[in-house]
Amino acid sequence: MKLSARNVVPGKVVAVVRGATTSHVRIEIAAGQVITSAITNEAVDELGLKVGDAAYAVIKASDVMVAVD
Repeated sequence: MKLSARNVVPGKVVAVVRGATTSHVRIEIAAGQVITSAITNEAVDELGLKVGDAAYAVIKASDVMVAVD
């Protein structure tokens, strides 16, 4: 697999929480460090994702925004 994204982080799926159309997939990349991705339920099914699977968090974004009051 070749990607243009340079931030490819290996990890392990620790949770898959399905919603009506979207799932939240949590990937542990180091002890206590988790990246959560929101992807379609269809993508979860196509990838066959389940807890315990090895997976990569592939990050390609121009902005990451977080705000609090």
